[in-house]
Amino acid sequence: MQSTSKINRRDALKFAAAAAVPMVLPGHLFGADAPSKKITMASIGIGWQGGGNLGNFLHNDDCRVLAVADVDSNHLKEAADRVNKRYENTDCKPYKDFRDLLARKDIDAVCISTPDHWHSIPAIAAANAKKDIFCEKPLSHTLAEGIAMVEAVQRNDRIWQTGSWQRSVLNFRWAAGLVCNGTIGKVKRVEVGLPSGHSDFEKTGNSKPDSAPPTSLDYNFWVGPSQMMPFNPCRFHKNWRWNYNTGGGQLMDWIGHHCDIAHWGLSNAKFGCGPDDAIGPLEISATAEFPPKTDVWNTAGKYHIACKYPNNIEFTIAGGYKEIAGGTKWIGDNGWVHVNRGEFSASNPEWEKTYKAGKKRVEAAEQKFDFKLIASTNHFANFLDCIKSRTKTITPIEIAHRSQTPGHLGYIAAAVGRTLKWDAAKQEIVGDAEATKMLSKKFRAPWTA
Repeated sequence: MQSTSKINRRDALKFAAAAAVPMVLPGHLFGADAPSKKITMASIGIGWQGGGNLGNFLHNDDCRVLAVADVDSNHLKEAADRVNKRYENTDCKPYKDFRDLLARKDIDAVCISTPDHWHSIPAIAAANAKKDIFCEKPLSHTLAEGIAMVEAVQRNDRIWQTGSWQRSVLNFRWAAGLVCNGTIGKVKRVEVGLPSGHSDFEKTGNSKPDSAPPTSLDYNFWVGPSQMMPFNPCRFHKNWRWNYNTGGGQLMDWIGHHCDIAHWGLSNAKFGCGPDDAIGPLEISATAEFPPKTDVWNTAGKYHIACKYPNNIEFTIAGGYKEIAGGTKWIGDNGWVHVNRGEFSASNPEWEKTYKAGKKRVEAAEQKFDFKLIASTNHFANFLDCIKSRTKTITPIEIAHRSQTPGHLGYIAAAVGRTLKWDAAKQEIVGDAEATKMLSKKFRAPWTA
């Protein structure tokens, strides 16, 4: 299986018009010869998740936040005031249009925390502007956008970190490391349990009528490349996840977390099928319970995706099925390991004892591993460190793209109602024109490339 390091550009969407910004150099060039300089940063999208990400960068002395961008003026003012209060000045500049922010030569890196449908355009624009990028998961709203994003980051030689922060947490690394080093033997089956249904983050319910957008919001810009729909508070802040026009439901909201960890554990080809920047299914079949397309919340509530991976590995992703526990479970011919947030369990009690004994015991055990995983204890610090060293982060874009791929393909397989063949090296659905069309979506003008 080939790495995505040479993704064929004919497979990528042609985003030149959508992502057009000046090709400017960053304000500072970082490398091993200048490790003490502060990295200048900006945040694009500063609502719920974006606010949390902004806070993490504000409290890291290796960087300095200079600007923020958002189409909601309330969010924009709150964020700018927050940055200025932190630094005790008025230097942070707010922008409604992220393209104006990206044109600044004194900004080295950006954090993108927009809704899913607004990941690809600013990410590609940032890469073309020679900015390093921290971007939220899932990587992209469609699989084709992900291919284009990988190509742009590689072509511009950018440092990329995905917000799949579980790789920077001890229990996930310990679990994946055990699997990679053959403690359970060759992996036979993987189970990835994700949430199902819909979570009402804004307490709106899903039955409020359409209404005028808030006066603080540029709604046309917020909809952006997606298809224009009347404003409805039930599919706005946070709850945009539950409509396919802007999000991907629980499946895509979580695939970048637990499927990412599953792939991490498979990244030693000797016991799994890695490396995880090239890994992918060979065959995908799926079922899903879809609400009517006209519903305000129309993403699948319950879903089951069955994949065949190289080396005869069965790979299941499910939401709403009690037999598939939340998190990631690898089952091998000599045992099993299961991990979730705040949880670790295994067929061998000694592996659990090591984890419960704490960080030092785990790190000592990891020293004996032949196949060592990247160790990170802070996802944001890892990004900044890699900007300085110009080395890959713990979740670079190639890995994030591969981690989301089974989710995108699972949705398509469920929608068309048949098994799909996937060529992971070429990033193509084999012999199914209808399904292939669903790998991308047409952008709304003026964002259409």
